[in-house]
Amino acid sequence: MSPAEQALRSDTGAGSIGHTEIRIKGKNVHVPAVQIQGRTIITNGRLLKMATVQDEDLAEGEIVADPESFVRQLQKLGLGADIFSFPEKLPNTTPRYGFHVEWDNLAVIPITTFSEWFKNRTESSVQRAIRKAAKLGVVVKVAELDDTFVNGIMNINNETPIRQGRAFWHFQKSFEDVKRENSTYAERNIFLGAYYEGGLIGFMRITSVDKIGSVIQLLNMMKHSDKRPANALIAKAVEVCEQKGMSHFMYCNYVYNDPKSSLTEFKRRNGFEQVLVPRYYVPLTLKGKIALKLGLHRGLVKQLPKPLVEQLLKARNLWNGRKLKTIKESL
Repeated sequence: MSPAEQALRSDTGAGSIGHTEIRIKGKNVHVPAVQIQGRTIITNGRLLKMATVQDEDLAEGEIVADPESFVRQLQKLGLGADIFSFPEKLPNTTPRYGFHVEWDNLAVIPITTFSEWFKNRTESSVQRAIRKAAKLGVVVKVAELDDTFVNGIMNINNETPIRQGRAFWHFQKSFEDVKRENSTYAERNIFLGAYYEGGLIGFMRITSVDKIGSVIQLLNMMKHSDKRPANALIAKAVEVCEQKGMSHFMYCNYVYNDPKSSLTEFKRRNGFEQVLVPRYYVPLTLKGKIALKLGLHRGLVKQLPKPLVEQLLKARNLWNGRKLKTIKESL
């Protein structure tokens, strides 16, 4: 399915309010949407409604080519949003517009050569892990999203209902759902598979966005983590990005709510660096102006003291750990 087909799978017509389907916490949700300048704008939120470009992180070209005109059209159409937000894209790291600016943090590897990344950017522990994976017989290669690969993804998804301390949204999804969700942006996808003794033990989905390779998902079987398939997949991804002339390899955020996140540490060791890009916030209503001044647009977690957030995360992990133990004992 093409980006346009995926984004416009709705009753939204140019200049009219409709609805489109998005996923929130693993669930399909229909939200108000409208098309402006070739982009689908969606609105989400309860007390404070935020408008964004659908799939903004995968949009090619300028996300919003003419922001002033764009905002005027959005206000005129009456989508019901309080604040409109949109980011700059790599390599633009300097604000270009006069709107309220905050910063998105991205995990990025600038692509030069595989050798430069391996020798100069990765830690020695990662270098050893990549060599270990190869020595143990892990083979990483570009794959096709055929039925065999989808079944392999399902096996990985269904290994555990809890990952990284939280409920895993992909656990026990149907074959049809897994294939459909991984088929969006088909012409821009690159799938990598990590195989051990012929079986899929890890995979990565990369979607190219202009000249950037963006990780959509990276997952491996926990029971095979000792074979370091995640490190091997990152290495293969850097190699593929170099071969395809990519300028950057990006893996979502670098810093998360938990400053001690193991995922941040994993990315650092594998040569990712934090890159800050501007994100603009444009109030569309009086409520939006007030919320922006009070910082309410950042969400509840951002309003809480960091020590409290850390305690809440520990409590969540403990609860989910007990839940996982109960599930395993019942099997």
